[in-house]
Amino acid sequence: MTNDFEVEFIERGDRKARFLVRGASPAVANGIRRAMVADVPTFSIDTVRFVENSSVMFDEMIGLRLGLVPLTTPLDDFEVGDTVTLALDVQGPATAYSGDIESSDALVQPADENVPIVELKEDQHLEFEADAVLDTGKAHAKHQGGVSVGYRHLQRVEVVGDAGEFESQDPNILRGVIEEAAADYAADETAEDGDLVPTDAFDNDLTNRYPGKEVAVHDVPEAFVFHVETDGSFTVEELVLRAAGSLGDRAAELEEKVAV
Repeated sequence: MTNDFEVEFIERGDRKARFLVRGASPAVANGIRRAMVADVPTFSIDTVRFVENSSVMFDEMIGLRLGLVPLTTPLDDFEVGDTVTLALDVQGPATAYSGDIESSDALVQPADENVPIVELKEDQHLEFEADAVLDTGKAHAKHQGGVSVGYRHLQRVEVVGDAGEFESQDPNILRGVIEEAAADYAADETAEDGDLVPTDAFDNDLTNRYPGKEVAVHDVPEAFVFHVETDGSFTVEELVLRAAGSLGDRAAELEEKVAV
């Protein structure tokens, strides 16, 4: 494995991104994924004190729903174990949404305003106070800011010849991102690395991309495509950077203990 990683974003948004990492072993790729899932803390409602709940749902059921409401998490301003008080007071007939939750700290707010909590009929009332605590996915899944984190090998596709004249082509399905080595498509035929193309650009079927051609597909060594989505607690960029920092800290701690 090389000492330096090469990172290239294929899609980049605040909550959803897809990027390529070159120079990483399978163990390192899995370490990055696990760190994004388990090591980066988020705020989540942990304790609820009901003032009144005359809805059709039990307190425990509403508490479970509240624990899954994503909250913005400015990690530079808080430490694991810190708490923030939240409150809600909604009178029916109305639907109580996450946007109705009020926070004692302007930095910690519902990441989405339209998450339904409960529908209240005439004369029904929901009022509570709650404590949101900052913790990691190791403690509970509700603290996982990375709601969808995965990776797969980058696959390289090369044209090796023409398909038989009377040969019918069966679908050749690939999902994710491919690296094209075909001269007909690559922007630079002499480049060591080919062009990166999301497979949904050709409905995930290589026969649409290479009609009448025979292709070879193989994994690119030490190259992985990550697909990451967050729940809005923070951006994808912050999730990835914090996860990488967590891995670095643990490696430094191990090195220090081994050296003693």
